[in-house]
Amino acid sequence: MLRTHYSSEIQPEMSGKKVTVAGWARNIREHGGLMFLIVADNSGEMQVTAKKGAVSNAVIQELSAVSKEDAISVTGVVKKNEIAPGKREIIPEKIIILGKAESPLPLDLKVKSNLDTRLDWRFLDLRKPEVRAIFRIKDVVQRSFVRYLEENGFILVNTPQIVAAATEGGANLFPISYFDREAFLGQSPQLYKQMLMASGLDKVIIVVPVFRAEEHDTSFHLNEATQMDIEMAFVSDEQDALKYMDGVISYIYSRVGEECKNELELLERNISVPKSVKQLTYDDALKLVKDKIKIKWGDDLTPEAQRVICSHYNPVIVTKWPTDIRAFYAMPEPGNEKICRAYDMLIDGIEVCSGAQRIHDHDKLVKEMLRRKMNPKNFEFYLNAFRYGMPPHAGWSFGLERLTMAITGAKNIRECVLFPRDRKRLMP
Repeated sequence: MLRTHYSSEIQPEMSGKKVTVAGWARNIREHGGLMFLIVADNSGEMQVTAKKGAVSNAVIQELSAVSKEDAISVTGVVKKNEIAPGKREIIPEKIIILGKAESPLPLDLKVKSNLDTRLDWRFLDLRKPEVRAIFRIKDVVQRSFVRYLEENGFILVNTPQIVAAATEGGANLFPISYFDREAFLGQSPQLYKQMLMASGLDKVIIVVPVFRAEEHDTSFHLNEATQMDIEMAFVSDEQDALKYMDGVISYIYSRVGEECKNELELLERNISVPKSVKQLTYDDALKLVKDKIKIKWGDDLTPEAQRVICSHYNPVIVTKWPTDIRAFYAMPEPGNEKICRAYDMLIDGIEVCSGAQRIHDHDKLVKEMLRRKMNPKNFEFYLNAFRYGMPPHAGWSFGLERLTMAITGAKNIRECVLFPRDRKRLMP
């Protein structure tokens, strides 16, 4: 076998047991007749110690042939050693080079490199424990999201990502050739999850890639990202959906805190589980920031404003937004149509989630489209669902990478994507 144990599974109490570890040769050194090899795998590191005269000449030759970052397999006997990392080491009996690494390495794993270089050589960058820690946390975030909502009666569904129309009426679409006609990569599963509210599948979860042809070049924008959505029908108002937003974020933080202790320690993060998320209206948010940032009513909150708000409440849900800066399907507030039942969640100054109660009346939805100079004929497939008994419904969407960024403390959202896509990067 190329591996019987990961390095983290080998304990001092296993002294005398034969094992095989496999990974990459992270460090090789010789000191006074002793040869040391550090084998790194995805669970940690293991010291291999070979004393000339105590191990066979064949093993010394095998060890001498190993270069930094070679993929290797080492078979040997565990020995308790109080001064070795983890208080144990392996005395080797066989070393196999599985894959040679060229020298010099394009990325030195012991030296801090700029993000572009790291992303160019992402497979090497991911050999760093602190980099892998981000993706272990991201994994727990996704699984916890689905688990919590399934336990609350939601069903996981899939929607298409090749679409015929813009989700939000904008022009920021990636066109593709679809046989003899033009189609687009999906901006969001929004229209399809709303259509499902008329189907009987009235509490749905969707985790899906989304594509936006926006020319942003910031530390928190991507052109391909992952959304984690819900939609639910037969709501009284937006609060019916917001209670699940509140609940799922607490659950995600609790599971990350429980399952990712080592990863959080590597990233020097100390997270606390939100017990209940403060809600703040858009108007109150403007009042909160007015002494530091001037925002005209009807404008979006700037990143600076979001950070100021989170210095007071963190996380926080901002509700009751101006209608004209939200999507066409956001339900205006009855009696005051200048505001709507839309909401955003902010964590650490980052917008991580957005949603709204939706307009469910067909004629009102068409009227709003026309007001915004949208052509309802382009959305006939969507509007049909509103003609045959569409119940009141609401939903929201977390940006997986933004939420991971908030939890891990990453400074750039690209650190939270294995192979990011932005306006400058299409490879690797």
